[in-house]
Amino acid sequence: MSVTLPPDALDGFRRFSRFNSPYPAHDDGCAVDLYPEAGRGISPVAGVVRETRTVGCPDRSYAASEDHLIIVDLDDEWCRRADAEVGTVARILHVIPEVSPGDRVAVGDDLGPTTRSGFFGQWVDDHVHLGFRAPGASALRASGSLPVDVDVAVEPISWDGSGVVVERGPTHALLDAPRHLDPGGTFAALASDEGIPLDGGLAHYAGGGAFGGDGDDGRDGAQTATLWGTRVGVANGRGLAWDPVDVLANGERVVGLSLFAARDAGYGAKVVCPDREFAIGESVSLDVVPSDDPTRLGVG
Repeated sequence: MSVTLPPDALDGFRRFSRFNSPYPAHDDGCAVDLYPEAGRGISPVAGVVRETRTVGCPDRSYAASEDHLIIVDLDDEWCRRADAEVGTVARILHVIPEVSPGDRVAVGDDLGPTTRSGFFGQWVDDHVHLGFRAPGASALRASGSLPVDVDVAVEPISWDGSGVVVERGPTHALLDAPRHLDPGGTFAALASDEGIPLDGGLAHYAGGGAFGGDGDDGRDGAQTATLWGTRVGVANGRGLAWDPVDVLANGERVVGLSLFAARDAGYGAKVVCPDREFAIGESVSLDVVPSDDPTRLGVG
């Protein structure tokens, strides 16, 4: 049993990812992170708020000391549109709730401001974390979410790995490439050499993903994925376990490359590099090479 987000559930969101996280739900494709246009948590679902709860989160110097959970009992009609069993429940994190139990929410309603949570890395933009539980399952436990599919096409973007730094954060550098071919229209993602749109943290999170890898594009079964001539893993359906590889920037190892599907004009490669300083305007060339000791970030 799984839940398939209908296209309008992504209205108001510029990006999404199912695998760009070290947490088990994302490893299994049982959650999706949705990145809004502004700093507000937009509802991707329709139903009635059952409960809101404040929860503790890992202590990070850049993040709030607490996070928030919004539990929504989904409308029967929304469940039918999402191919979900009637009675399925949604769990939403990383939003400070401005809704209360008993409130009805529709797709696109404002739930409250997003919050910078210790559950995600400093290089990660604010987002809405969405997961689902089967009828009768606990909505409060951290585990037990259903697989999530997204009913939108993700176009592959080929790229040679070179670009210029246009933004520098404390732990990342954003490049001006690859460029989105149709900003504001379809979703797109960096593709492997074989044309597989890639998702996840390459390769700082052990589990990655392949957009459109659920059989809807004729790509059933396992398929080797290479990037810039180096094998990075094997895509089997939507999952992709990274091979032991390192990402290099101008010949030196960095933590990794943050991958997601986007439809905004500001799309570009996000290089995770807390120990490297790149200047705005600096040219950067990325490569992927086999590694005996690949970077793997956990949840600690």
